[in-house]
Amino acid sequence: MKKRNPLTARNFPSAKEEAKKPAAPPPFDGDISAYRLAFVDDDFLLREELRPVRMQLELLKPELIQQEQQIKSTLVIFGSARILPRDTAEAAVAAAEAGGDTAAQSRARTQLAMSRYYEEARRFADIVTRATKDKPHPIYVVTGGGPGIMEAGNRGAFEAGGRSIGLNIVLPHEQAPNPYITPELCFRFHYFALRKMHFLMRSVALVAFPGGYGTMDELFEALTLIQTGKCRRRPVLMFGREFWTRLINFEVLVETGMISPGDEQLFHFVETAEEAWALLENEYDLSGDNADAH
Repeated sequence: MKKRNPLTARNFPSAKEEAKKPAAPPPFDGDISAYRLAFVDDDFLLREELRPVRMQLELLKPELIQQEQQIKSTLVIFGSARILPRDTAEAAVAAAEAGGDTAAQSRARTQLAMSRYYEEARRFADIVTRATKDKPHPIYVVTGGGPGIMEAGNRGAFEAGGRSIGLNIVLPHEQAPNPYITPELCFRFHYFALRKMHFLMRSVALVAFPGGYGTMDELFEALTLIQTGKCRRRPVLMFGREFWTRLINFEVLVETGMISPGDEQLFHFVETAEEAWALLENEYDLSGDNADAH
């Protein structure tokens, strides 16, 4: 009996199928770049004029994969790549004390004091992941994918038995993804702007731990978008009141009219993972039978 075609059979081969077909040799010698299929020609795709196409691809790839993985709600954790886990910081103090260098000892003690933020980020990611991972719409931890606070966030989710996302960025000194990111959710970006857009697209809350220029860039872009109504208001939690108020005088911004009264209430200071979870839990009514309402 003659084999019948399915009603929904493709009318044209897919791009994937075309790319896998061996190409017939062109009837000429020399450069064959023009003869290559455009979508498999790296030299063509990397041309300066193709930047808009590359930006669109960098928007679409993480978006489509997250759609396929049914990721709807995320918790974004920002923070320094330089903050160490407590055990690593303790070992650094011991090594500095053994070496007798007072400047090194001072730096190591500061690192040890700051390591509490690594442990809070790790615990907070653990709490959020355990509380929501078995719900119809889990909250997935998202970080920048590197070491320090980023590692702590992915690690907490991993230790809780959940999945988490890493949005890595190409840097002059290559930053390897931390080992706790879920492999199929480990993305790599060239454009900072598109990476920051993906931080915000599914986020139900933004959590900022102490950090440097990169952390402040991410935090203040998010606050600006909320302040100007370009995106919906959501909890912005800043760990470490002492750190942030020493770094930024928010009262001066209000007093001098640089921000409006009330803009300093777009965020909350928190000190512990439990305090941060309580705010998030209350915002979205995540406790008990109502945990699916977000």
